[in-house]
Amino acid sequence: MKAIVQYIYGSPDVLKFRDIDKPAIGDDDVLVRIHAAGVDPGVWHLMTGLPYLVRIVGFGLRKPKVRVRGTDLAGRVAAVGRRVTRFHPGDEVFGTGEGAFAEYACAREDKLASKPANLDFEQAAAVTTSALTALQGLRDVGKVESGQKVLIIGAAGGVGTFAVQIAKALGAEVTGVCSTTKTDMVRSIGAEHTIDYTREDFVDGLRHYDVIFDTAGNRPLSVLRRALAPRGTLVIVGGEGGGRWLGGTDRQIRALLLSPFVRQKLCSFISMPRRQDLQVLKELVETGKVTPVIDRTFPLSEVADAIRYLAEGRARGKVVIVV
Repeated sequence: MKAIVQYIYGSPDVLKFRDIDKPAIGDDDVLVRIHAAGVDPGVWHLMTGLPYLVRIVGFGLRKPKVRVRGTDLAGRVAAVGRRVTRFHPGDEVFGTGEGAFAEYACAREDKLASKPANLDFEQAAAVTTSALTALQGLRDVGKVESGQKVLIIGAAGGVGTFAVQIAKALGAEVTGVCSTTKTDMVRSIGAEHTIDYTREDFVDGLRHYDVIFDTAGNRPLSVLRRALAPRGTLVIVGGEGGGRWLGGTDRQIRALLLSPFVRQKLCSFISMPRRQDLQVLKELVETGKVTPVIDRTFPLSEVADAIRYLAEGRARGKVVIVV
């Protein structure tokens, strides 16, 4: 099968388009014929091995343990392990697996769900990691309630576009922070208000938010806290920039250390793919409350270009690989 593989850490230039064997499946696994795969910032971190914390937590100290990149997928079941009961060959699925930038990938049964009936494979591949991050961050960590004021920083990005829609589905009044060329799109997916960060500072002393959901990863805690209600909740998603050892995670660590000593709740988290949450997303999509926003698609052979494009920070919504 065709796949994107890497043997060393580095820039997108280390990614190679190669013929390799199909993955072998275990008793609890599903082999998926990939039709589309999502691209998210996590792919860049695993490709570069940066920050070094990525390597330390188990992805490979000197070289990647998993040679095929990509996790978010959508496709048809090709084969199932002997203990798999929920899926059968031919079923259309979406979720996460190992090595999604390939013609076939292996996934655990509990990391997949039936593809939403109203989405094509490209749209479905855009959902999993970004939408799960938004759902778990807003519902479980931010505990967003109806009527609350929620600020989404990075509202036009992969996670941000889902966060705007999910916050609306939870009944919040949503304000999205983005650049000038993206404000119309952010309003079109449900934000009542938008703030163009190139022209306006959302920390003006006049507006305060019950929940701030920060996907941009570069504003100091002191700045974010000034825009947060006295007993509001800050949810930090990911972390870009920073040093080669911790990257942007140092800001998350500071938030966790400071939170016990202030009235505001300062949180960070890592989303986890769970079958029940995939089902929640499926229902949100099928009822029209959430629609994936796709900026561009790339063929499998051009994964390196897709990652470069995403790293430039200009994408509106998701970047997807078509297999």
